[in-house]
Amino acid sequence: MNFKKKPFGFMDMLRFKKMVPTRRKMLAEGENKPLPQEYRTNILAKKLHPGYMQVELTDARALSDTIRELTFKRVDTNEFPFFRAGQYVSIQMKIGDSLVSRPYSIVSTPKQALENKLVLAVENAGFVSEYLNKKAKVCDSFVMTEPSGEFHYETLRDSKNIICIAGGSGITPFISMAGSLADGDENYSMILFYGARTAAQLIYKTELDKLTAQCKGLKVVYVLSDEEHPECEKGFISAKLMEKYTDLTDSTFFMCGPQAMYDFVGKELAPLNLPIKAVHHDATCCGDLPMDNPKEFKLTVHMRDDVYTIPAKENETLLTAMERAGLNAPNKCRAGGCGFCHSKWISGKHRVAENRDGRREADRKFGFIHPCVTYPMEDMEIDVPVAY
Repeated sequence: MNFKKKPFGFMDMLRFKKMVPTRRKMLAEGENKPLPQEYRTNILAKKLHPGYMQVELTDARALSDTIRELTFKRVDTNEFPFFRAGQYVSIQMKIGDSLVSRPYSIVSTPKQALENKLVLAVENAGFVSEYLNKKAKVCDSFVMTEPSGEFHYETLRDSKNIICIAGGSGITPFISMAGSLADGDENYSMILFYGARTAAQLIYKTELDKLTAQCKGLKVVYVLSDEEHPECEKGFISAKLMEKYTDLTDSTFFMCGPQAMYDFVGKELAPLNLPIKAVHHDATCCGDLPMDNPKEFKLTVHMRDDVYTIPAKENETLLTAMERAGLNAPNKCRAGGCGFCHSKWISGKHRVAENRDGRREADRKFGFIHPCVTYPMEDMEIDVPVAY
């Protein structure tokens, strides 16, 4: 290979020879002021993504016989991170020997987060929910994850007209979305169909009526299945009922409620042939498998330099087994979607809950699992990161 000679190429050689003394001279003439330890970008990133937060319960009130509203403040700093209305947090606590956590949709608005106020509404429907409903008291301390989740309005993805469908306690994320719209933090037109059995079960009706009066872009339609009421529709949230109030063909749907509601509304919307991105469901936690006499296996868990051997039932997730044993295993959504509990499988047969496998193809190929949706089928061994 022939190289073309460049004229005055010797100048590069001279510069190279002077590089070290030139650098030493610049260092000697430079300031001895220490470099900053924090930058504006890092400070902002820490505010938006603090990881785990130390919180305290400041207020609690009953919304119904089975639902309790809980208000928290941060004690490790003076504000919660700004979030997207519709997102959730996961709250962790010690109950007996178990270190457990559950995700709950945020009721309060992003603006209130900056005032160091975050509100959840918890229905008494399980082990952790019962504790929060009946035993948690003001001044109790908890650990909470930063707000997370994809159940929120996205300008580039969603239509400006959104149709929200809530069933029972599934109203919680929509209170935040309606409040955020009223605060001016979101820009969409929102119609909310709120279904319940009776008028007494319409929690937050007073708050919704107030928001509707002050916000032109918000409309609420109450639907009761078991009783007549002058301010409510009677029956179920069907396509025919929704078409009385809005156009269903140029809208994005957000649904939060029980699985039965998802199934019913899904069939109602099927004839419209909506694209997948036009319908969003708020994910629910992965529960126990229906089994009469579940077997019990041995689960070996590596966490950093420690190794634990704990029992694990075949009808419960690996995450549930670890929580029962008091292990500080990471988790957020408990639905297989967020990947926060991403762990390494070492050995043992297992199954993943149906329609819950949110792993990437590379994770499946190289043996990673999500313990929140994975059930043991024999003795297993896994490597799990410590939450904090």
